[in-house]
Amino acid sequence: MAKGKRNSGNVYESKGERPNTNKATLKARRLDYNKSMLRLVNKVAAWRKGKHVMLTIKNPDKKQKNKPFIRVNALDVWGPPRDMQNFFARKKKNDRVN
Repeated sequence: MAKGKRNSGNVYESKGERPNTNKATLKARRLDYNKSMLRLVNKVAAWRKGKHVMLTIKNPDKKQKNKPFIRVNALDVWGPPRDMQNFFARKKKNDRVN
């Protein structure tokens, strides 16, 4: 059987079957991200774009001992993002006139 062109071995593409990074490294990076401020910044950016954002808050119902934290929609906690934009955009009474 003919071998073919010599440079045909340069077009190998991985099948992507196994990760090429250590599991402990991936887990450490994920835990660092979950504790970082960047996660909250990303959630606020998604909320301002109108995306479906979920937040984890303390359960206000103290009778549910098996659920100390609950997931709620960011719209229920922060409200609609348009109100926040108007809050920062409007001029105050004592603001200088341009």
